[in-house]
Amino acid sequence: MSLTGMGPAETRQSAPASPTARSMWRASRMAILLGLLVVAAAVVTVALGGGAAPSRRLDPDDTSLDGSRALAQLLRARGVSVDRADSVTRARELAKGGDRLLLVTDTSFVLDPAGVAAIPGDRVVVGDLYRLDLLAPGVRSSAQVGQRSREPECPLPAARAAGSAFMGGAAFTVPRGATGCYPAGDDGWTLVSLPNAGGTTTVVGDGAFMTNRRLAEDGNAALALDLLGTAKAVTWLVEPPEEDTVAGPAGQSVYDLMPPGVPWAVAMAAVAVLVTGLWRGRRLGPVVTERLPVVVRAAETVEGRGRLYRARRARGRAADVLRAGAIDRLLPRLGLAPDAGRDEVVAAVAARTGHAPGQVGAALYGPEPADDAGLVALAHYLDSIERTVGEH
Repeated sequence: MSLTGMGPAETRQSAPASPTARSMWRASRMAILLGLLVVAAAVVTVALGGGAAPSRRLDPDDTSLDGSRALAQLLRARGVSVDRADSVTRARELAKGGDRLLLVTDTSFVLDPAGVAAIPGDRVVVGDLYRLDLLAPGVRSSAQVGQRSREPECPLPAARAAGSAFMGGAAFTVPRGATGCYPAGDDGWTLVSLPNAGGTTTVVGDGAFMTNRRLAEDGNAALALDLLGTAKAVTWLVEPPEEDTVAGPAGQSVYDLMPPGVPWAVAMAAVAVLVTGLWRGRRLGPVVTERLPVVVRAAETVEGRGRLYRARRARGRAADVLRAGAIDRLLPRLGLAPDAGRDEVVAAVAARTGHAPGQVGAALYGPEPADDAGLVALAHYLDSIERTVGEH
């Protein structure tokens, strides 16, 4: 076809086959701006040495929310000396001064629990502990419970003076001669106090009440001060620092040994990847919505399927659908996995509803109903099980 045969209207409808520079800028300017911001943030982070140091949980020198700097300052204000130790050897050296309390924030890093147990004096140990039998003989971890405000419900003076406190984590059984506080129902106690050869050992399920985040809540501060302020000094045993430096006379870190041009090379590589993606990336137009020709309500779909089952007398198929739907809804409420076995599901439903396991098993996995009345009764019973489980 000759171009001279086209009219004005046909000429106006023509459009360029490839995008122009203006259209490309409009489509990609926001992505370019975000990319530049990301690159700038990365450069600043590298320039500052990789960001802020990670928080150290229950560390007396840490001011983050998980640290315990506030509690250490309160103890010092009451005349109690607080000495931080990151090794059992250092804790033994400090114990030679006498009249000291040992606080073990976590025993997972203690390679010599027997050595810790040999340190004389009062001690407070935190968490579901490694080799708890050496540090607190007779105390056993029974369960993990949620953390919340709990009442002491015990005669221990420190707990009675503090009142409610944010306790939880590990729950313990109480041996003969020990005192349990802050109960966790049938799972045991979240604080146990018992005498040892040279003083008193106190075990708490979790040390969150001693952190900067929780210290001002409830009676957390009073409980922590009364537990740790029984001696003139506290040896605060914390996790040793990570070995993040390169061995050498200067003790330089990895960032110190990195050539100065590496951060800029990484930043330029990120910009190059972003520009390449914008250049070669596929540009899609707006999403096209399409109106549906017919809208069918869910209730009408269910009724239609039910009529088909009834017309074919497919009571077995209908019962299977009802049972499968009920089991799918019950599993997450019971805390079971999607692939839970039949016996596990029946036992969990029976325990939650109080119904006989045989009755529950017949409803969830039983034979096909004999008639329509049996199918209706099965549907009502499954609905009753779901309501009972949901209420509990």
